[in-house]
Amino acid sequence: MTGPVHRIWDTAPADDWQDALLAGNGEYGIMVHGRPWAERIVVNHHRFVLPNGTHDARPPRLAALLPRIRRLILTDRRAEASRLLAGDGVLRWTQSFHPGFALTVDADGGPVHDYRRYTDFDTGEVVVRWAGGSRHSFVSRTDRLIVTRLDMGPCRVGVTGDLPGCPGLRYTVSAYRRDGLVFLRARARYPTAGAGYGFEGLTLLRGAVEIDGDGVRVDGPALLVTVLDRPRDRWRTGALQRRLTGHRDARYGDLLACHTARHTPAYRRVELDLAVPAAQRELPVGELLARQAADPHTLDAALLERLFHAGRYLLLSASGVLPPRLTGLWLGSWDAAWAGDFTTDANLNLQLASANLAALPEVTQAHTRLVRAQVEHWRRNAEAIYGARGLLAPSRTDGEHGHLFHMHPDWPFAAWLPGAHWLLFPLYERHLVTGEPLGEVAGWLVEVAEFLADVLTTTGKGGTCGFVPSYSAETGPLDASGTAVHVAVNATMDIAAARHAFTVAAALTGDRRWTRLAARLPPYRLDADGALTEWAWPGYRTDEDHRHVSHLYPVWPLDEINPEDTPELATAAHRALRRRGDENLSAHGSLHRALAAARLHDGPLVETNLLKIVGNDMFFRSLMSAHNPGRVTYNADAAHALPAVLIESLVQGRPGRLRLLPAPLPGLPHGTLRGVRCPGRVTVEELAWRPGAVRARLVSAVPRRLRVRSPYGETVRQVAAGEPVEVSFTG
Repeated sequence: MTGPVHRIWDTAPADDWQDALLAGNGEYGIMVHGRPWAERIVVNHHRFVLPNGTHDARPPRLAALLPRIRRLILTDRRAEASRLLAGDGVLRWTQSFHPGFALTVDADGGPVHDYRRYTDFDTGEVVVRWAGGSRHSFVSRTDRLIVTRLDMGPCRVGVTGDLPGCPGLRYTVSAYRRDGLVFLRARARYPTAGAGYGFEGLTLLRGAVEIDGDGVRVDGPALLVTVLDRPRDRWRTGALQRRLTGHRDARYGDLLACHTARHTPAYRRVELDLAVPAAQRELPVGELLARQAADPHTLDAALLERLFHAGRYLLLSASGVLPPRLTGLWLGSWDAAWAGDFTTDANLNLQLASANLAALPEVTQAHTRLVRAQVEHWRRNAEAIYGARGLLAPSRTDGEHGHLFHMHPDWPFAAWLPGAHWLLFPLYERHLVTGEPLGEVAGWLVEVAEFLADVLTTTGKGGTCGFVPSYSAETGPLDASGTAVHVAVNATMDIAAARHAFTVAAALTGDRRWTRLAARLPPYRLDADGALTEWAWPGYRTDEDHRHVSHLYPVWPLDEINPEDTPELATAAHRALRRRGDENLSAHGSLHRALAAARLHDGPLVETNLLKIVGNDMFFRSLMSAHNPGRVTYNADAAHALPAVLIESLVQGRPGRLRLLPAPLPGLPHGTLRGVRCPGRVTVEELAWRPGAVRARLVSAVPRRLRVRSPYGETVRQVAAGEPVEVSFTG
């Protein structure tokens, strides 16, 4: 086992699937319950989605209605406009993510002593051990296999589809021998025809194994190797069997070594040390959570340090063929909230927030795969709904396509104009951080600008342009009765996205018309209290208790508004942020607020928002998170976004500038952060801080003049490419 900060361990099995320990390779995921004599290992696949008839849904053709819709909105008949914009008004959902089945390992055993289960972040292993027995499992990133080693005496291995909420699927389970090898197969057909035929898992069992009905009897040590599939039109068992046969002589240690050759270097790139006493680092996960629960108003450094590493581990493990879903890559029941899809208007990008900064290019590569597979669908959305060029992204996708059909008068996502810009920004940020050429992303960014240019409408004297319809997800200006009517004019996020898109397009193409178009955009609007408004349009009243904070898009992630370059607008944004309520204390809402607070250099406000998460019982014993306090709704937003919040509070960069401790958290007076990568191609090899002092070792990938600021002063250095530079400040 590696050091204590790079693992979690527990003294009891999971009571239910939410507390199961997790591993994954970005395609397959496993959830290990850890019962010594009655193990359940739930298997997941990123592409296991339940057909519901929307696989072939297409965006409605609404372009001809736009003149009427715009007139209604501009005359404040917005509810009528919403109904027109909703197409037929039926709210269609994406295909719901679902679990596969559970591998079962059952034995007749007596009392268990010295029990421990743990997840090793460094290797990606989940281990269950007790006096006299053990099981080791991981999901190989190199070989695309689920691998389990049994060392627990006689037992029976089987498969069950008896998972909570299963919608009456008929599972067929069989064990058979082929070419001297023993296989265990599970199949399930979907109850409705259409996009998916069904799903299948095949396990090769090696050791002293014998077929026992529809299971396999194991007598002594054994190795289980599993592959998964979701065929479109027929079973492909033969191909799965050939894959497994290729590993007929493989040993657990060799398979693990191949996996860790890719997983471990990625995981080790970044590390956080919060000067936690050794005794606290050795605590089991239940005690770490209990310590925080006992003092919910103070950050517990031991838990926060572990959450940082768990968050990076889970984010890496959930990203591969696709980026993380609402539940990452894991689910143990068939009732996923919000279809367990990729909710793109906030959640997905928040989960990706640390990918570039925390040196996980594997995550942005997975996100690129999602976008690349759907960008043609985004073009169809733009043409059908607006008769426009370019890209219009949906508010949610199940990963199979990107058509926009999820809309309703109360959820007018056809008016969510900046979605493609928002979803492409992590890929643009990757370019800023690494210096890698934009490649195909450059063309997509220009298409975003083309779409936003095509939907601009003249709304004021002197040729001022604006956006009608416009939608600030997932809210709208209040009507006379205090009810939010969501379609509106000039959402602040739309203006920010367009200004950035036009500026980037001008740089990429050299065409000055983009600069001229950016100059015609409306300015941001401040209210009577000097706060940044959610819409740059007079007369609108905002729901200040809403969970989303889309109007802070120019603060995070764009960095257009910041205390150094735009102090007046930063003050206005800060007022807007502090005024925003918490609605239902959703994880994404609190962490979005925390990221904005970090950009506005308000450490206490970052801490306040973090405490809404860690102080409100929102983490399971796997350190996967919940969507709401009290561990309500299994959801990866907090787990994956939390590392980004901590990084942004400790270091922020942009080309030519670096800020150390921009928003230091009052509850974390000491620590060391290593390996963070910043926009401008600067790596912070080490950042160490204590009360009144901060020190950093920096490496720039290119020669440059670098201004470094801290709470205790600033310095300007001429740095050479690849040569470490030490800076330190005291106050």
